[in-house]
Amino acid sequence: MIEPEVLDTGLGDADDDDFDLSEEFDSQLPDHRYLDRELSWLAFNQRVLELAEDPNLPVLERANFLAIFASNLDEFFMVRVAGLKRRIMTGLAVPTNIGTSPGDVLAEISAEAHRLQLRHANAWMNLVMPALADAGIQVVSYDSLDEAERAQLYDYFQAQVFPVLMPLAVDPAHPFPYISGLSLNLAIRIRNARTGRQEFARLKVPPMLPRVVALPPVGGTVRYLPLEDLISNHLDDLFPGMEVLDHHAFRLTRNEDMVIEEDETENLIQALEAELLRRRFGPPIRLEITDDMDGVTLDLLIKELDITEQEVYRLPGPLDLRGLFDLSRIDRPDLHFKPHLPTTALAFQPGDNNERADIFAAIRKGDVLVHHPYESFATSVQAFLEQAAKDPHVLAIKQTLYRTSGDSPIVEALINAAEAGKQVLALVEIKARFDEANNIVWARKLEKAGVHVVYGLVGLKTHCKLALVIREEGGVLRSYSHVGTGNYNPKTSRIYEDFGLFTADDQVGRDLTRLFNELSGYAIEKKFKRLLVAPLHLRKGLLRLIEKERRYALAGKPASVRIKVNSMVDEQIIDALYRASQAGVKVEVWVRGICALKPGVEGMSENITVRSILGRYLEHSRIFAFGGDGEPVVYIGSADMMHRNLDRRVEALVRVSSPAHVKELDDLFTLAMSDTTSSWHLGPEGEWVRHHQDADGRPLLDLQDRTMTNVQRRRRARAVR
Repeated sequence: MIEPEVLDTGLGDADDDDFDLSEEFDSQLPDHRYLDRELSWLAFNQRVLELAEDPNLPVLERANFLAIFASNLDEFFMVRVAGLKRRIMTGLAVPTNIGTSPGDVLAEISAEAHRLQLRHANAWMNLVMPALADAGIQVVSYDSLDEAERAQLYDYFQAQVFPVLMPLAVDPAHPFPYISGLSLNLAIRIRNARTGRQEFARLKVPPMLPRVVALPPVGGTVRYLPLEDLISNHLDDLFPGMEVLDHHAFRLTRNEDMVIEEDETENLIQALEAELLRRRFGPPIRLEITDDMDGVTLDLLIKELDITEQEVYRLPGPLDLRGLFDLSRIDRPDLHFKPHLPTTALAFQPGDNNERADIFAAIRKGDVLVHHPYESFATSVQAFLEQAAKDPHVLAIKQTLYRTSGDSPIVEALINAAEAGKQVLALVEIKARFDEANNIVWARKLEKAGVHVVYGLVGLKTHCKLALVIREEGGVLRSYSHVGTGNYNPKTSRIYEDFGLFTADDQVGRDLTRLFNELSGYAIEKKFKRLLVAPLHLRKGLLRLIEKERRYALAGKPASVRIKVNSMVDEQIIDALYRASQAGVKVEVWVRGICALKPGVEGMSENITVRSILGRYLEHSRIFAFGGDGEPVVYIGSADMMHRNLDRRVEALVRVSSPAHVKELDDLFTLAMSDTTSSWHLGPEGEWVRHHQDADGRPLLDLQDRTMTNVQRRRRARAVR
């Protein structure tokens, strides 16, 4: 076992002057050394779109990537664009990380988002939809149906759709209706047959109905009709005595970012519930329309919604391609990725009599590193908490909950433990974006069961992924800890790539005990032994570790930094990596989403390489590995390199001490960065280039497929032994 290096973790443990060198080094770095974070995010979503455009991927997975692109872009507008627009309107906006004025940034975002949305629509119309048809799955138009099919659909419309439709007229007696965010609507112009006067009506496509209507198959081809197409062809039933002149689909995006002012006198749940209600009525920030909408209708929408022409997105084909999530669930195994069944981690596999593993006994033998979804969440994290809830020797369970599923077995385990008389503490982060309402429900359910529920620290989100079990063994209390990179969510654990470390190490147990005391009480912890904790310790700890590698390089010793994150934005961390590169440190960054770092710039970052990997699983783990002059220092945890994670969230990284685990993480990183592995390469001007074929056109290695193979191979090797 590698002994933890105490000097590399706590803020008060070393002489800060040794590495507070920002003033000395900033003069050596050029002014224009960052990439714009908003445009970098749009570049990430373009990489998602490139997967949808790839003819070598199964076609239903391509449809799924189109839906992911649409969902991602919705959130980007609701949060990032909305926040920028709000700051501009209130006069609080400041230049971006690259010095661009807020107005110019908004214009650049708009231009790039328009380009990407057109490309997204064309990918559906000209690439994925025809490929689905070739595979026997057709999305048809109402006009293509014969009379018998239309008659059958009319019966369905009358029985299942018509009763829930609510047409809303706009006239002197009926003001323009409220348009909810992300709803799909029909703008309808009608003429009153009696007066000859033209009127306007809005009809919301019911979101609780299936987005597409299944039709009888023809010759082995299954067929689907968009719901709005069905509705728009039966408008006469909704407006009897009226002449329907025209109709067009439109969709509105509203500001759904949340701003909660916390103070000591405020009930956080009540404040959040009020903010959730307000969010429904946020100002409009994007209007999507079909490309055939007439000028009269568009002018009315722009006027009534108080939106600018820059915020109008005119698109070919259907709106709201999130509906493709429904198509992607079609049961055609030949059109999906080959199924992968997660295996149980070697340490937690059943015994010879197929008896369920004793999780605590396995952890006592040594630290256990679990890699999801390749290794099962249910037989590791979930089993750990369920066994703790039932075990009479367990006295207490403490856990953070950021996001979890609606039928969470994790929450049920905590409730069972509390009802069994154990001390249970659950730190529920009710401010987790877009999961706020679910988390309020679970918080109240936990409280009713006797769980001690707390909501973290005022002004900070608690994002760390921690579980601590206190067990009495032979008159002595032993701590069993889990520190992860992903949420305690059994559903997302099947598609999110994450690591989790189980350990009975006393230092980790004491660290978690101190941290939970800080989160639930008034303790202010200054030192941790095997953890790096934000906001007080994490940034400084990472800067210290990067600086050590720089000094190793200057002394002629081998030096390396490897960082895997979702986002790389923080300027202090990026500048430290630039300085390390200038000293000769080999820096490798593996990033899924945003990257503001410019690699490959002569004199600044020629020793920095940046790669991105997207695929069937969402790369979500965070790894921080430092050469350590032959004694590697490796952490995993919850933090991205963003201001919010380092300054405004409670985050935790844990030191990985087992040489076998250090090697496993190092091998994964080496495979990801290899030129023989399919990935996107970032250039110095922010361009991402996909490398997925060799010079002869053969596909490069798929990291996620190879990881599946490696995990299965380890399992088979153990079975043979």
